[in-house]
Amino acid sequence: MSNRARVLLLTALILLTCVRLGLLLLPFRHLLKLITRISEGFLHDIAVNKFSLGQIVWAVNVVTRYMPGGAKCLARALTTQVLMNWCGYKPELRIGVSKGETGTFEAHAWVEYQGQVVIGYLQDLPRFVPLPSLEGVNI
Repeated sequence: MSNRARVLLLTALILLTCVRLGLLLLPFRHLLKLITRISEGFLHDIAVNKFSLGQIVWAVNVVTRYMPGGAKCLARALTTQVLMNWCGYKPELRIGVSKGETGTFEAHAWVEYQGQVVIGYLQDLPRFVPLPSLEGVNI
């Protein structure tokens, strides 16, 4: 494994850990505000065009497999969003809701880039009704 891959894995691990903690400890509005600030911070200038989309998704998938308890779709989507922003991509975080077969409320998060699902794809993804975009919302 190259040093670049190790750096990406370590970065993804740290980010995913922080996002999971943030989801547990912070109100969602505050977490989104913090993620926005981190996404646009100094690391963005350092990492621009450093990694491909495939490399980013690979890193998030690998660290999820080795993280105790794994990671839910929202934590994975938020982590992917930050990494993509740092690398110069303009991702769109999508959160959708649906009624399950038993009538229970279900939610799912995924990231899209140029209209394609980058992470969080499900075979039955169309059953989730996307909530309005959070981009530009005063959080």
